[in-house]
Amino acid sequence: MPITVKKIFSWLFLGFVIFFVAFRPDGAAQTVRGIGGVLMAIAQGLGDFLTSLTAST
Repeated sequence: MPITVKKIFSWLFLGFVIFFVAFRPDGAAQTVRGIGGVLMAIAQGLGDFLTSLTAST
C-alpha cells in the first residue's frame, strides 16, 4: 500500500495539533478563539448581505 503525500501531511498536522495543545494550551485556545471570531464575522457579513437582498426599499 503506497503512502501518499496527503496521508503524510495529515499525520504531521495531527501530530502538530496534539503537540500544540499539550505544550501550549493557552496559545491553542487563543488560536481557536481567533478562528471562531473569523467564522462569526463571515457569517455576520453573509447574513447582512442576504438581509439587504431581501429588504424592500
